[in-house]
Formats: sequence, C-alpha cells, structure tokens
Amino acid sequence: MTNRERRFQRQFDALERLIPALRGPMSTLRGDSWFPVRFPLALILIAGGVFAFLPVLGLWMLPFGLLLLAVDLPILRGPISALIIRGRRKGRRLAVRWRRWRSGR
Repeated sequence: MTNRERRFQRQFDALERLIPALRGPMSTLRGDSWFPVRFPLALILIAGGVFAFLPVLGLWMLPFGLLLLAVDLPILRGPISALIIRGRRKGRRLAVRWRRWRSGR
C-alpha cells in the first residue's frame, strides 16, 4: 500500500469518526464486493450534485460521489484526500469562530 492509499484510508476513517452515522454505510461500501453498487452510486451522486438547484438534490452529493469514486480510481485518491483535509481544517476554523462569536469575545 502506497503513502497515497494510506493517507486516503486515514481520511476515510477520520470522516467516519466525524460523522458516526456514516460509519456503517461507508465501511460497507468500501468492500471489494460492492463495486457493482458503489460505482453507479458514485456517478449518480455526482450527477445529482450538478442539479443543486433542485430541493432534495444538492452540492452535498458531489463530495460523497467523488469520495466513492476515489475508492475505485486510484488517480483520484490524492486530490480527494487533500480536499478532505482542507475541508476538515476549514470546518474546525469555522467552529472556533462560531464558538467565539457565540460567547461574545
């Protein structure tokens, strides 16, 4: 396993810890036998992310679709890992700002 693959797996694990409701479905979908389900689901999520103006569909579908697609396409693992890391850092910074703003500092 290369460094890129290990980094990708660590980011997957971090997302599962961050959003516990995803732990079951994500670990199931990561299995090798789920390729026939995972690949079309990733493409559907990406296509749904394009139609973000509709009520149920939205931009939330795009990152999940890319994440699932990166499981099958090794070339996407590095960029997707980097995006996850940036997103988690930005989320932490926003949470700190929110807490400071709420406390009145």
